[in-house]
Parts: sequence; structure tokens; C-alpha cells
Amino acid sequence: MSGEPNFLDVKIMGREYRVACTPEERDALLLAVDLVDNKMRDIAQRTKNTIAERVAVMAALNIAHEHLSSASGGAANEFAEAVDSSETKRRIGDMGARLDAVLAPQQQLDL
Repeated sequence: MSGEPNFLDVKIMGREYRVACTPEERDALLLAVDLVDNKMRDIAQRTKNTIAERVAVMAALNIAHEHLSSASGGAANEFAEAVDSSETKRRIGDMGARLDAVLAPQQQLDL
């Protein structure tokens, strides 16, 4: 039956996740998984950070920023124009620093 939830097992940065999706959503979900996995791997490699939670937050912020920056028309474009990009970068940097401080004890446990 169309619209019934099915489950799809996906892998992001080597970790497996089970995600509910309909058969119609499967291809779009696989594209999203590929985008997120590539973005997280790129960030992990560039920052030499292996804490999955921090990498995931930074990837989400990057993807959202890219989406808002390239959005054509609508509220997303208005929002992107209203945000000062230097201020956004500063805030993202501050969030990253806070995440590092909070997750530092976890990194010690991972070793």
C-alpha cells in the first residue's frame, strides 16, 4: 500500500540508523543520507574532529546555511538576506566553541 511506513537502514559516518519512510520517499531519503554523510565526512576531515555529535551539528548548520543562502524567493531568501553573514559565521564559531567545551569530557572517554 502506498503511504505505509517502511523502514530503511542507512549508514552515516559508519553508524547505522533505521529510518521510517514510505517507498515514494526512499530515493529522496537516500539522496539526503548521501548529502549528510558527505558533509559530515568533509567536516570531520577538515577539523580532525571525530565526535559525531559535534560533526553532525556543524554539518546541519552548514547545510542550513547553504540552503538559506541559495534559496530563491520566499521566506527563506528574505531570512538569508536579513542575516549578516559575518555575524552568522561568528555565531557558528561560538556554537562550535561551546560544543567543544561541553563535549571535551566525552572525547576523553572515547580514547
